Amino acid sequence: MLRESSRLEGRPVDLQVITAGDKVEGGVPAERELVAFAESAIGYDADATRQARDQLVATIGEQGMVDAACIIANFQRMVRIADATGIPLDKPVAMITAGIREELGINSYGAAGNTAPVQGFSRLLGKFLNRIVPLIFRRMAKKQAN
Repeated sequence: MLRESSRLEGRPVDLQVITAGDKVEGGVPAERELVAFAESAIGYDADATRQARDQLVATIGEQGMVDAACIIANFQRMVRIADATGIPLDKPVAMITAGIREELGINSYGAAGNTAPVQGFSRLLGKFLNRIVPLIFRRMAKKQAN
């Protein structure tokens, strides 16, 4: 979603920032503060979390920090449930995300083993859908704007 919404706004984003942390400039506003807050929020250092939270509030405001905290909590919840139960990605999601999961190294995570590798025709279909889905999103955005 971040990749496509950024493309629609004309702001390319390097998603390597997700797994590379502060080693990459991703093009996301307040990305350093957001990454620091997310990393501290899932850690066990209350002082680091407080410091990252204060820096984020100074950068994007209190409501932005609250929104970020809600997103962090939601993803933590979803990932823990999926990992604990061994939920694999749905086949269409696996097909469409195969390339980005490889690019970001997500397939090396333990829970990635719950999802079957995407091969053959499904892999080709996923690549095709990756070209079509952004066009559909752009068209939907234009319709919403009118």
